[in-house]
Formats: sequence, structure tokens, C-alpha cells
Amino acid sequence: MNKIICLVGMCGSGKSVVGDILKEKGFEYVRFGDLTDDVLFGRKPEIAEKLGLTVPAVRNEANERLVREGLRKIYGMDAFAKLNLPKFDAALEKADLVADGLYSWEEFKVLKDYYKGRIVVLAVMTSPGVRYKRLAARKERPLTKEESKSRDYAELENLNKGGPIAMADYYVINNFSFEFIQKEVENFLRWLKDVKA
Repeated sequence: MNKIICLVGMCGSGKSVVGDILKEKGFEYVRFGDLTDDVLFGRKPEIAEKLGLTVPAVRNEANERLVREGLRKIYGMDAFAKLNLPKFDAALEKADLVADGLYSWEEFKVLKDYYKGRIVVLAVMTSPGVRYKRLAARKERPLTKEESKSRDYAELENLNKGGPIAMADYYVINNFSFEFIQKEVENFLRWLKDVKA
């Protein structure tokens, strides 16, 4: 039976890099945050209206935070898990799935209960200093150190992000080179193969 690998980590930790590596290995891919983009760009106008957001909206940290936190106020702290279940189920019919961007403790519990032994939570761990440099250097939506720190605090305090990181099944370190994280993912895949056996 196919597994769902849920990636969790702070902003700038390299979840997308890990997701890309897993995609190259044949995993299906769904990004939790596509739901945010759907609201911002008018693909979910009924939700945008509930949030008081005129769409299409500018994709920036303020609007993204409004959607992330607003969806959870409307639908509950497990909103991104519940609203993405149909996408996850469809992808799992094809192959193992990497679901990029698990946030809240409530989402973690919903997915653990729904998928039982099919879910593996993979935490991408990167120090704040490394993450803040990466976020400042991003071509799209760069963040200052202050903005990055503010986002960290908001995710931990308002979105309960610490729980899924603390309870992850496996951890990879991404403080170093691309070659280093590739080796970390290879180690994870060897571990996963043993778990699936």
C-alpha cells in the first residue's frame, strides 16, 4: 500500500528541495500551500470572500498569512489537512506521495488518524541563521531577517507548528550543501524501505 510522506519544517528549511528530490525518485507530489494560492488567485472565490480578500490578490507574506490563519479560523486548525484529503487520496492511487508543508498539530492528528500506518512525517531541520539567509536570497518573495523571525513566531504560536516537528518519524538535516541533503534523503529512503517491508 502506498505511503504518504508529509514534509514539515520551518520556512526556508528546504522542504521544497527534499520534495523535488523525492519527485525525481518517482513520488507523486502535492503541496499543502497550493490551497493558499487557490484562494489568492481566485480559484476559491467563496473562501476569499469569507476572508474579505479581493482576488486575484498580490502574493506576499501579509496576504499569505491572512489566508493561512483565516482558513484555520473558518474551517478549524486542521483545515489544510481536511481540505487536501481528496488530492492526497487521488495521488496515493498512483504511487507513494510526498505532501509538502504540514503545519499544525491538528493537521498532524487528522492525517495520522485518517492514514493510520500509511503516513510518515519527515522533518527537515535547518538552523534559523541558515534559513534566514536563504529566505533573504530568494528570487521570489524574499524576506528580511525580521520578517523571517516574525513568520517563525507566527507559525509556532498561531499555527501550532512545533508539534508535528517534535513528533516526526524521521529527521533530515539541511544546514549544508545540496549534496549533503541528497545523502540525507537517500538515508531516509533506505529507512523507509525497511519500514515498508
